[in-house]
Amino acid sequence: MGNESQAPQSTFVVEHLDPELGAWSALEYGCIARESSAAGARFLLTSVPESLKMPDELATLSSLEVDHRGVEEIFADRKEKVCLLDPAAKTELSPQDGDEFEVFLFGGILGDDPPRDRTSELRKKGYTGRRLGPKQMTTDTAVRVTRMITQNKVPLEEIPYVDYPELRVNEHESTEMPFRYVKSEDGKPIMPEGMVDLIKNDSNKGLDDLL
Repeated sequence: MGNESQAPQSTFVVEHLDPELGAWSALEYGCIARESSAAGARFLLTSVPESLKMPDELATLSSLEVDHRGVEEIFADRKEKVCLLDPAAKTELSPQDGDEFEVFLFGGILGDDPPRDRTSELRKKGYTGRRLGPKQMTTDTAVRVTRMITQNKVPLEEIPYVDYPELRVNEHESTEMPFRYVKSEDGKPIMPEGMVDLIKNDSNKGLDDLL
């Protein structure tokens, strides 16, 4: 027990692979920043174009670190300590990985439906890959699950999930979310604050326009 306090702080990194930052991503990033901060971890948004202006709700978050450099440059001296969360990886993430790695890396918008392989650019850089099960997750869910496994030492298969929940838009229609979410204690999918309203307000656009 004695050397627990010496363990390096975990850093969760999203490599932002888009020239823009939509409302959906902004809500996810804000949620990740707040949850990471509460868990004593860093959250770093990398490869952010110089031209990209952060929305006000993110710009005022002290727990969100924005870097215009890519992960390769930032962690050049710690490549073996970087774990890429990769849907194509052969090995599932385990609690032991929390001791082995210091940086957990996520590619761009994980929540594409159907999934575009955004992670392939990062895979080419040669990082060790780990998988979070077979189902597609939103970025904030993937970070949440990774944190639960590596920091709270909850095995992947013991985390409670809700798959493809239906959100009631109005009395006549509902939208199925094509992702896996962590289940809260009240049985509902954990989503960023404001996400349900965003989806309801934009339900006529369809999910593809939000991502």
